[in-house]
Amino acid sequence: MNASGTDDDRDAGRDGDRDAGREGGRGTVGHTGGEGGRGTAGPAAAPDTRTRLLEGALRTLAGQGIAKVSARSVAAAAGVNQALVFYHFGSMDELLAAACRHGAEERVARYRGRLAEVTSLSGLLAIGREIHDAERAAGHVALIGQMLAGAQTHARLGPATAAGLDLWIAEIERVLRRVLSSTPFGEFADPEGLARAIAASFVGLELYEGADSEGAGRALDALQRLADLVAAVDALGPVARRAVRAHLHRSVARPVRSSRSAE
Repeated sequence: MNASGTDDDRDAGRDGDRDAGREGGRGTVGHTGGEGGRGTAGPAAAPDTRTRLLEGALRTLAGQGIAKVSARSVAAAAGVNQALVFYHFGSMDELLAAACRHGAEERVARYRGRLAEVTSLSGLLAIGREIHDAERAAGHVALIGQMLAGAQTHARLGPATAAGLDLWIAEIERVLRRVLSSTPFGEFADPEGLARAIAASFVGLELYEGADSEGAGRALDALQRLADLVAAVDALGPVARRAVRAHLHRSVARPVRSSRSAE
């Protein structure tokens, strides 16, 4: 697949200009050039054409893989004329980039309330495993794999995939800042870096699971044990907690003093 679609796609795009013109005249909500006419709105309204194309692209990616994605296949999945792919997005790369963002926004929004209720690292891992199972069953694990594969060859897909992952990372970081703030580790942890590590771990596990589901399960169990260890330290009395903090202060400061001495 190239950035502007196949020759057949472009020919069909020219043949379907009248359909695109009618689409613009109706003023579909979400049109890249702005709303016109009355448009449609409200919870009872059917998805507009742009949204149908975004969701069609995601279904095609997950079901057929990046190599089979074209204006023709996406339009068929969306149930619209393929000329509307270029009318709304200009190119297939633009459509795929927008679809990545759209999919990530929908998935993060689905779990944001649950993540806001997490009060411990163990709780974060528990909901992480729940999300992992639900997303795998819904086919979104395969979708992530195709996005990552496509990012290697499609210039616009890489930044779009990273932006989608950043939405998850931001939510995880909020949880980490909240649950670590009252623990002995709060002042030493790097919530942003740790959030990226957790997100990368889950993405890697989702892809690894296809090759070794038992190994992926053991990896998640190991993460759970680490969270339990953190909870055990946090449950210690005030004297022990102060001792842990003091030790961490010495451990964190030691490399700094050593480097200065070397200078």
